[in-house]
Amino acid sequence: MSSEWYTASAPGKFVVLGEHSVVYGKPAVVLATDRRITCSVRRSKRNTINGDLVDLSRQPHFTYLTRDVGYNMDFLTTSEVPSGSGMGSSAALSAALALAIRSERGECPTEKMLVDEAYGAELYAQGNGSPMDASACVHGGGIAVNVPSEKKELWTISRGERTWRVTDVDVPDLSFVIGNTGIKAPTGPQVEKIRRYKMKNGFASEIIDEMGDVTLEGFDALKKKDKEKLGRLMTNDHKLLSILGVSCNELNKLVNASLPYSYGAKLTGSGGGGCMVALTDKPEKVAEVISSRGGIPYIIKSGSEGARMETSPAMGTPMEIPMGKGE
Repeated sequence: MSSEWYTASAPGKFVVLGEHSVVYGKPAVVLATDRRITCSVRRSKRNTINGDLVDLSRQPHFTYLTRDVGYNMDFLTTSEVPSGSGMGSSAALSAALALAIRSERGECPTEKMLVDEAYGAELYAQGNGSPMDASACVHGGGIAVNVPSEKKELWTISRGERTWRVTDVDVPDLSFVIGNTGIKAPTGPQVEKIRRYKMKNGFASEIIDEMGDVTLEGFDALKKKDKEKLGRLMTNDHKLLSILGVSCNELNKLVNASLPYSYGAKLTGSGGGGCMVALTDKPEKVAEVISSRGGIPYIIKSGSEGARMETSPAMGTPMEIPMGKGE
C-alpha cells in the first residue's frame, strides 16, 4: 500500500453582490481570497481525519467525494478560512479534497470536473444552493454568474428549472476588508428561510428581482473600476438582504462602523452571522473599527489562484470539519 501523500489547496471566497438571489438564477459576482484550505490524502488501512479514526458516513463532504473510491484513506486538512463565516470554507474544502482524491487516483481533472464534484458535495451536505461557491473556489480569480453581457464563459450548470452560467472576471486592484462576527451560521438554514419567505410572500420575489438588478449594475461598476458606485450598490444590497431577514445586529454593527471609512459595506455569504465586507481605500482604519466593535478583521487580497496541487502535505492548524449543513 502506497503511503504517498497527495496535497491540494483551494481559496476561500467572498460575495461582492448576489448572495441568496443567485439561488434563484439571478446574477452574482464573487472573488477568491488569499486565504486557503489545504487537504492531503493517502491510502490507509483505516479512515482518519487529522489522525482521528472517523466514520465517513458522518462527514457528508467526505462521504460524497469518496463515494466511488473503494478503499480507506488518511486525510489531513488545514484552513486559513474561518468556518461558518460565509467565506466558502465548505466549498474550498470540497474543491481541495476533490482535487487531492482525483490526483491520488491518477486522474487529471479539469476545472469543470472539479466544480461538478465540489458542487455535488455541497448539495449532498446541505440539500440546496447554487454552484457559485464551488466555481469561485475551483477557478479562483473572480467569477460572474448569470451576467448576460459577459462573454468569457467557463461553464453552465443546470439543476431542475434553474441554470447558472459562470464566466471569468478580470479582477481590478481593489482593497477589501472582511469583518467576522464570530457567529457561525451555516448556509442551509438561511437559504431555507428565504425559500419559505418567498413561498408565502410575493414581496420577497420582488426583493430578489431587485437584488438581481443591483448586481448587474455593480458588475458594470466593477469592470469600470468605479469604486464609488460599486460601494453604493454594495450598501444597497445589504439593505435588501436585511429586508429578507438574513442580516443580524452583529453584522449591522460592523457594516455601520465601516461605512464612514468605506465606499460601501454589506454582509457577505449566507448571513445570520458570519462576515461582512467593506470596499475601502483605508483598510487599516476599517480593520481598526471592526476590531473595536468586537469583530475579527481580515485585510484581504482578492483574485487569488484557484484549486491547485501542492508539493508538501498539509501542515498547520487542522480545520473544523463541517458535520452536516455546509456554508
